[in-house]
Amino acid sequence: MRILSNADIAALLPMAEAIDVIDTTMRTVSRGDAQLPLRHVVPVGGKNMMGVMSGALGEPMCYGVKLVSLFPENPKKGLSGHRGAVVLFESETGGAVAMMDAGLLTAIRTAAASAVATRALARPDAARLTLIGTGEQAEHHLEAMLAVRPITHVHVVGRRAEAAEAFATHAAASHPGLTMTHGTDAQAGVRGADIICTVTNSATPVLKGDWMEPGQHLNIVGASVASKREVDDAVIPRGEVFCDYLPSLMAQAGEVVEGLKAGLFAPDHLKGEIGAHLNGGPGRSGPQAITLYRSLGIVAQDLAVAHHALGRAASEGRGTEVSL
Repeated sequence: MRILSNADIAALLPMAEAIDVIDTTMRTVSRGDAQLPLRHVVPVGGKNMMGVMSGALGEPMCYGVKLVSLFPENPKKGLSGHRGAVVLFESETGGAVAMMDAGLLTAIRTAAASAVATRALARPDAARLTLIGTGEQAEHHLEAMLAVRPITHVHVVGRRAEAAEAFATHAAASHPGLTMTHGTDAQAGVRGADIICTVTNSATPVLKGDWMEPGQHLNIVGASVASKREVDDAVIPRGEVFCDYLPSLMAQAGEVVEGLKAGLFAPDHLKGEIGAHLNGGPGRSGPQAITLYRSLGIVAQDLAVAHHALGRAASEGRGTEVSL
């Protein structure tokens, strides 16, 4: 078995490669060439949870499991909110062939998935980005959005002014060509934005449908269980809604589950999986449409980027070989 650390993943999974891998993966998922049981979540005290995600992919051929702790207060301790491991198995005899850190891998694949959706749905000239959230996912989403659209201006919204300022200062130093602004007012922050990414730990809405403007593209990322919501009841009815995986959307996206129950929109309002669009299905209806990618995160994404990282590790001699 090959063990890959966080540092190994950082070296083996650059954002541009992750985006290409996820693009292929979402097409595979929407062709039905994957086995993806819904995420199983176990409370482990307070707001903390453990997620168990298992699955199999036909392209590339691999299967495995992600075991991840979801600890929302970790960033205050300088740690990822997602900590755990991904284990890959080989398909000939069923042996475990790799285990790798799940924290950075999850962060990269999540942002890469948003980039795939943004590349497919956002207006080609989208240049103004607003990030709602100042944590790990905001950092990776900035890199991902820069990879797929000609971003010139970034506004970051934080719950705390000092966190938003710190993020903007660091981002400006890392990306000298960008105009960086920051604040705590989400409504003001999304005004005039071309792309909006909500990447928070909030259990209650941080974005309202009344604030949305024609032509915008939204990546709704932070809430991965039905009990949490980053957007209010007005967002889904106003947008052309795409997702990573329909069964996840219908079971785990609180604003969709509750909106359907309340009759705020019909099931046919939901456009479907981003992979179906990439495979030739309908996409943005026009330049004035508001498009929305609802990310829940699926194990197919983890398996695909883990498989990619393992392939590079084997060819480059990275990681540690151990016997079980």
